[in-house]
This record gives sequence, C-alpha cells and structure tokens, in this order.
Amino acid sequence: MKLDAKIPSGPLTEKWDNYKFEMKLISPSNKRKYKAIVVGSGLAGASAAASLAELGYNVDCFCYQDSPRRAHSISAQGGINAAKNYQNDGDSIYRLFYDTVKGGDFRSREANVYRLAQVSNNIIDQCAAQGVPFAREYGGLLDNRSFGGSQVSRTFYARGQTGQQLLLGAYSALSRQIGLGKVKMYNRTEMLDIVVVDDRAVGIVVRDMINGKISSYAADVVILTTGGYGNVYYLSTNAIGCNVTAAYRAYKKGALFANPCYTQIHPTCIPVSGDYQSKLTLMSESLRNDGRIWVPIAKGDKRPAAQIPEDERDYFLERKYPSFGNLAPRDISSRSAKEACDDGRGVGETGVGVYLDFADAIGRLGKNVIAERYGNLFDMYERITGEDPYTVPMRIYPASHYTMGGLWVDYNLESTIPGLFVLGEANFSDHGANRLGASALMQGLADGYFVVPYTVGNHFATKGPAGVDTTHPEFKKVEEEVKQRTEKFLSIGGNRSADSFHRELGTIMWDNCGMGRNEAGLKKALEMIPKVREEFWQNLKVLGKNEELNQALEYAGRVADFIEFSEVMCHDALDRNESCGAHFREEYQTAEGEAMRNDNDYLYVAAWEYKGVGQKPEIHKEPLEYENIKLATRSYK
Repeated sequence: MKLDAKIPSGPLTEKWDNYKFEMKLISPSNKRKYKAIVVGSGLAGASAAASLAELGYNVDCFCYQDSPRRAHSISAQGGINAAKNYQNDGDSIYRLFYDTVKGGDFRSREANVYRLAQVSNNIIDQCAAQGVPFAREYGGLLDNRSFGGSQVSRTFYARGQTGQQLLLGAYSALSRQIGLGKVKMYNRTEMLDIVVVDDRAVGIVVRDMINGKISSYAADVVILTTGGYGNVYYLSTNAIGCNVTAAYRAYKKGALFANPCYTQIHPTCIPVSGDYQSKLTLMSESLRNDGRIWVPIAKGDKRPAAQIPEDERDYFLERKYPSFGNLAPRDISSRSAKEACDDGRGVGETGVGVYLDFADAIGRLGKNVIAERYGNLFDMYERITGEDPYTVPMRIYPASHYTMGGLWVDYNLESTIPGLFVLGEANFSDHGANRLGASALMQGLADGYFVVPYTVGNHFATKGPAGVDTTHPEFKKVEEEVKQRTEKFLSIGGNRSADSFHRELGTIMWDNCGMGRNEAGLKKALEMIPKVREEFWQNLKVLGKNEELNQALEYAGRVADFIEFSEVMCHDALDRNESCGAHFREEYQTAEGEAMRNDNDYLYVAAWEYKGVGQKPEIHKEPLEYENIKLATRSYK
C-alpha cells in the first residue's frame, strides 16, 4: 500500500490558499442532496457538524454523552494557541509553525502544521464572535499567556475553563443548526462499527445506550471526531468514558493506524493517592507560568516544604533548561520529574510527586492576581487534596494525557478508507511525537471549522453521492456482527469485571510502554497482553442485559478494544529504535538523558495495517520531507 498524503505543490505559505481555489465546488442548491455522519460532539465534532450544516449539507451527529456539552473537550483548562502577536513579542504564523514542528521533535508534516498555524487566527475571531469570554488585558485586547515549548505569549484563555467556554461556543453553533433542522442529534448513542461498501465508508452501526437497540445509519461520508486513547493506561487525565473503539473499529475495516506509540504524558497532574482511583485529575499547564517546580536536594527529605530553605531546594527545570525553565515542553518536563522521584527526592507520603510552588508569584503579584488567573484550579486542587495551594505548594506528577497517534489521514483529513474523514485527536494529528500545550483545542477547531468543510465538499464534488442506504446487505451483516459480539459479552459468565481487566492492562502498559520504554519491557508486554485477552474472553462477567441502560456492557466493549489495540501500540514502540518526543526508548538517550533521535532510519510516519487479532500488523511508511525547516537536535536549554 502506497501512502499518498496529497500534499499540494507550491511554496509552503501558499499551499492551502492555492489548494482551496483548485478544489471543486458544489452549488448551494445541490449541497442539501448530501449527508454527512459526524461521530463525536466535542470541539472537532461540534464545529464540523455546525459548519457543514451551515453550508447546507444534512448532518447526523452522534455522541454517547447525555449532551454534546459533556464531551471531553470541556475538560481542557489552560488555553488555545494562535499567532495574532497581540503581545508584540515576536510571534508570527511561521514561529507558531516552527515551534509546533520542533515541539513534535520533527515528526510531523510541514504542510499540515503550517496550515494549522495559518488558520489559528481565524479560530480566535470565530470564537470571540460566538461570545467565548476570553480574558482581556487592560487596553481591551484579548490577553495571552505563555505555555510550554515557546518563548512568546500566544495562548488565549478563559481563566482555567478554556475548553468549556470554547465548547459552549461550538455547541451554540451546533444548536442553531439542530433548531433549523439541518443537524439531527443522537445523544446517548455509541458507534460500534463502521460500514464500508465498495471500498467507501457509507455509514455506521450504533447502540442506543438507553434501550440497547442496535441500528444503522447511512450517509455519503463518515467523519470520526472521537478523541484519543489515553485510557489504555487505565489511570489517565481523560474522562472514564474516553475510548479507542470508534477508531479501532475503523482500523479493523481497513483504516491504517499511525504512530500509536506517540502518547503524551502530562507533567502537571495530581499524584495517585490510592488503589481505589479510577482516574487522575489534571492541573493546567498554565500554572507553570507562575508556579515554580522543585524537589529537595537531599534524598529522602520529608520535611514540610516551608521548612526546606531555598539553598536546599532543586528547581530542576530552571537548572536544566535555563532558556525555558518551568515552561519546558511536556515530554521533557515529565521525564525530569520522574528522574527526580526515581532519585529518591520525590515529595509527599508516596515520594511520587514534585512541588509546584506559587509563593514567589503571590509575593510578587499578590494573592488576588493569582486568584484571578487560576482561582478555579486552586479551588479544585483544594477540594481534591484538602490542601490550600495559596499557602502550601501543590504536589504534581506526570500522567497519561493526550495521544498524538491516531488514524492516518492525508492533507484532506481523509483516512485510507475513502469517505472516512478523521478530525482532532482521533487522527494522527499535526503534533508529531509530542504536542505543545494549548494546541489540542487549536487543532480540533481548525479541523472542524476551517479544513474539513472544504475537503469534504471537494470529496462530494469529485466522488458524488454514495448511493447506498441501510437496506444494503452490508448494513445487516455488520449489525449482526455487532449483536453477536454484544451477546458474547453477556454470555461468558465468568468471575471478573471489565474494570479488573482494564486495570491489569493499564499496569502492563504503564510499566512497559509508558514514560520510558525499552526492548525487554515491550517484548514482555507483548507476551503478557495475549494472556490478558485470552482470560478476558473466558472469564469476563457482565451483569444485566442488552435491552436496558447497561454501563458494564458498554465498558466491556471498550476494554476489549483496548486490549487488542495495546498490542499495536507496543509493536509500534518496539519497531521505532530511537527516542523522539514523548516516545522515549531508554536505550537511545544522550549522556545527559535527552532523547536521541535517528533521522537516518526513522524520519517517517508509521502507519499500521490490521492483519487479525493477535497477529503483528503490517507497517507502511510515509516519508517525512522537510523543505522549509532544518532538522536539528531539539534543545530547550
């Protein structure tokens, strides 16, 4: 299989504008003849559904939450990047493009990333027009703050609720189209498989989560906006419902899965406190603007933070990366925190944590200023830990967060299944091997508002309607497969819950394919995971029945897919004999413990083709060509 990224010709700065002009169009009166299915209603899904409906297309939008407002995008806290340069501090579209490519350790497509930087400014205008209450500075302009991996202030924010406010803006646009009848919204409905006819995606099979009814929906294109797979580690910052099922079902039908080993570990999470936990809580990266990260210099120093004098503290990010300090990128900051804890200098009862200290900022700016910037985050931290971060430092530790891997897409955001488009975190993204903070919201809204409306329109104009409805035999065939799988979960009658299998899998993945990976650990995981899968299908216990609200049944299906998908992750990590970004192979590091990239052998996107359960997938490679940026050792010192 040859991967064609369909990157337009011409100068980098003109590719997208020229491409938009070259695309074929559909007249307004003909747009109502086409239907799109959008799976997911977060920032990418809501913006895509609203934009396509606004253009005149008919849209069916599906989400498993009670409301689109409950999508996981709501959890994003710190901000959204754009190159408006309001701060007059040297930012530009090119600098945002460069920072993104460098932040991803030179493992992303130049053309896609430049387009992302180009449309970033339009996103802010769009959201401000929708009423998103971005913070403003004293002169009335929108305010900005800094985020990791950049030396300019380009992050727009709404206190610590940026994702929520942006989602409400997209939801308002979506609701308008629902009211006009151009979007049909299906809440509490989970996609369980995709339907492909004549090598073209033509619909999906879903389960009504209230009554268990399994049914089909047809369309001319299917657009997946279903987020990432960070919950493969069990404990993560993601909502418990986040899963890989939609993307993995598409993968099993022929969509290649790209760079699955690129999983981001976020450095600013509340540490694990006990085995009872089912998820972790994120503290926004924005806190690193004013908070200083440190540990005691002496190993095993368990004195309260206030009793440790300045000369006995190690502000390790400021020491190791003086140019960026506490705003070093997430992968680097996470590994540095892990190193300090592994060295016996971690804080808290468990020793698995570092301090995030606001004493200097409060002394310099005053408590009121800090409360204005981060008040809701401080309140959340106190409710969870019982500690007041205004008077004692926060304790933080890295945790599974965002996933840069996802279904492979070309420049049009179309997968290797024609007619299947993938947006936001569900695709393999523009972030390379590591995402810069505040760029997830940027990518999701760029894809939904400003990219896919053009590329889907071009697809309709060149391919025409699918000409298939749910009476086609393939729909009935896939429905039957989904029903049999559902009945299988209910009929096993074993002794273990899906949650227990998920926890076991998560431990295997975190220990062997987490913040640090090595050949022995990855091979060990690939020996252990098939045993977990075998026992799952022999000893799973799911109570209740299908014809009712049954969260245990939903969860079992998601865990089954996580178990199979985790092997793909491990194969990808084992195959990539280098360290780049968040993929840190312990065998490949410098004497100073930095990632050692291998551009001679691994300057490509690894896209994996499904070959059967338990079988090693087949790798396909898309070479990455850098014409405008010079490959360099990634340094933040």
